[in-house]
Amino acid sequence: MINLLPEMAEIWQQTVNWQPSVQQQAQFQRLYELILEGNRQLNLTRITDPQEFWEKHLWDSLRGIAPHGQFISSFQEGASAIDIGTGAGFPGIPLTITAPNCPITLMDSTRKKINFIEKVLTELALINAKTLVGRAEEIGQQTEHRQAYDIALIRAVGTASVCAEYTLPLVKQGGLAIIYRGNWTEDETTALENAVKQLGGVIELIEKFITPITKSIRHCIYLRKVTTTPVQFPRTTGVPAQKPL
Repeated sequence: MINLLPEMAEIWQQTVNWQPSVQQQAQFQRLYELILEGNRQLNLTRITDPQEFWEKHLWDSLRGIAPHGQFISSFQEGASAIDIGTGAGFPGIPLTITAPNCPITLMDSTRKKINFIEKVLTELALINAKTLVGRAEEIGQQTEHRQAYDIALIRAVGTASVCAEYTLPLVKQGGLAIIYRGNWTEDETTALENAVKQLGGVIELIEKFITPITKSIRHCIYLRKVTTTPVQFPRTTGVPAQKPL
């Protein structure tokens, strides 16, 4: 018996001013099925209930690229994006489904997870996405990736200042880094401001919102890249996590 994901058209419309097409809904459903299958070999996610999967993976992924409930306009214009530490493909794969004209790079340091993602991209016929195996500290120092993306996304990886050090070196001047978070405190804002300044960015927005089904608190932090990131960042593998800025 295959569990069907809820459609939630009304909630999509109210919260991000968008609704999936019939094809996109079918792609979401197939993504869900592939993740349930992949879970048997790989520890991809503990979230397997259809409603929970919809809220915590699909809705949460897309709400992050829709500050104030509106999709970031550059996604309509073909902005390039990188999803750092994509894991089972979130937020990157829902974004790939939603913005088919945007080139999106799904990056993870675990080759097995990237192999799984590649299978998903083939199954869902997502030709606008490509994969990258590597660590953010190394990729951020490579010429072809440094300051190469309009938007960098990071979810469920390390403290916010570590996330800033992973994302901002990859973003073009004028581009945006988006950090997905659960709870958030004033102390974290202060620590992040200090880190972001060193990395050539500013905190543009910290948005708090409530999830539509479980009524949980979520935050997204939007960092705008204003100047070139100094060449020493990101620091070598492991250092950002051990000694956050």
